[in-house]
Amino acid sequence: MISLPGSARRFCDGVSRRNFLRIGTLGMGGIALPQLLQAESESGIRSSQKAVIMVYLPGGPPHQDTFDLKLDAPSEIRGEFRPIPTNLPGLQICEHLPRLARLADKYTVIRSIADGIDDHSDFMCQTGRRKNNAPPGGWPTMGACVSRVLGGSEGVPAFVGLEPRMQHRPYNAANAGFAGVSHDAFRPAADAKGDMVLNGITPERLTDRRALLADLDRFRRDVDATGLMAGLDGFNRQAFGMLTSSRLLKALDLTQEDPRVLERYGKGDSKVHGDAAPMLNEQFCVARRLVEAGARFVTVAYGFWDYHGNNFGNARNDLPMYDQALSALIQDIHDRGMDKDVTVIAWGEFGRSPTINKDGGRDHWPRVTNAVLAGGGLRHGQVIGSTDRLGGEPADRPVLFGEVFATLYQALGVDVNKVTLPDLTGRPQFLVPDGCQPLREMV
Repeated sequence: MISLPGSARRFCDGVSRRNFLRIGTLGMGGIALPQLLQAESESGIRSSQKAVIMVYLPGGPPHQDTFDLKLDAPSEIRGEFRPIPTNLPGLQICEHLPRLARLADKYTVIRSIADGIDDHSDFMCQTGRRKNNAPPGGWPTMGACVSRVLGGSEGVPAFVGLEPRMQHRPYNAANAGFAGVSHDAFRPAADAKGDMVLNGITPERLTDRRALLADLDRFRRDVDATGLMAGLDGFNRQAFGMLTSSRLLKALDLTQEDPRVLERYGKGDSKVHGDAAPMLNEQFCVARRLVEAGARFVTVAYGFWDYHGNNFGNARNDLPMYDQALSALIQDIHDRGMDKDVTVIAWGEFGRSPTINKDGGRDHWPRVTNAVLAGGGLRHGQVIGSTDRLGGEPADRPVLFGEVFATLYQALGVDVNKVTLPDLTGRPQFLVPDGCQPLREMV
C-alpha cells in the first residue's frame, strides 16, 4: 500500500483524510483511489468535451417570485416583486434578476415541472427519480451514471461534487447507488487539497512504487479465479495520473483565473444561512474550470431557499447574488465557445405555495416548480410550459424530472433508449424512468 502524506483529519465514518488517497486496492486496506476513479464504459460511448454543470438550490426557491410572476393574482398570492422585460420578446422575470434578463436568449425556462415530492432532499434533482421502488443498491445520481458510462480523463475525475456536507443531511442524500461507490462524486473540500499533492515524494520515487504495485496486483490477478482483478492496471494508472498531473489542482486554483472573469462572477456570501449551503459565487467559476479540464459532471449547491418566513426579504438578499453567479456562468461558457458542449441546469427540489403565509413566507409546493437550462447545443430562447393564474398547477405541458434528465443525457450524446446499467442483481436498468424522453422543444 502506498499512502501519500496529508491531513490527519477524519471523515464522519472514521476514515482519515490521510488514508483517503491511498494507492492500491480495497483488498490491501483503506479506501482505494483507483476504485474511486474507475471509469468503465458499458456502451462504448465517447463524447469528448461534453459535460453538465448542475446547480442545486436547496430548499426550493419560490417559482412565482423568480421566473413565473403572477401579476393578475390576488395580493396574498402575487407578492411584492415586479416583472422586468428580458431580451426574449414576451418573457418577463423578476426585477431582482436583471443580468439573467439580458441573457434570456441563451437559456430555456421550464415553468411546469410537475412531479416533485414534499421532501427536502437533493434526490430528485440528482437522480430524476423517487426513492421508492429502487432496485438493489438504490438509484444512482446522474453524475455517477455519467462517470460509469462516459468515464473520465487523465488526472481529472469524471464526477466532481463541490457542494459541502450540509447540516440538513438529506440535502446530500443522493449517491452512486448501484453504479458503484467508485463512481460517486470526488469532493475536493478545501482542507483536502493538500492530500492531492505529493508531499515529500518525487515523481521518480512514485514511479518506482507504481511498478511495485503493478507487480503486486499482477500477482493477485494470477491467483484470482473470479476475474475481478482484471483491468486494475488501468485504474491504478488513473490514480497515479491524478497525483502526478497538475490539471485537477490547476482547475481548483482560482488564483490562475483572469481577475476580470472572477469579478464578473462576484463573491456571493460565505455565511451559511439556515441548514444548507453558503452562496459561493466563485464555485460557479470553479465548475466551469473543472469541465474545461475534463470533468464530465460537476455539482454545486447554492444557498438556502426554504423561505417559510420573510420570503421577500430573503429573496431581495439572495436573488441578486444568484443572478450574478448564474448569468456569469452562462456568459462564460458562451465566451469560451463551450456552449455547444457544456449544459448548465439550475433548480431546486420543489416550488413554493401560491398563498403567502402568516409569517410572510411561502411553504412547500411539490405540484409545480421551474428550472433554467443553458448550453449543451440545445435550442434556447424559449419558455416550456406554463402554470395557472395562481401559479399552483401546470396549465399546459406538464414536464417530468425524468424528461429533463433525458434531455441532459441527449446533450451528452447518450441515448437513453439504448444505454443501460446493471443493478446489483445484474438486471439492466435504463438511465431515466420509463417513458421519459428528451424534451422535444429543446433537441
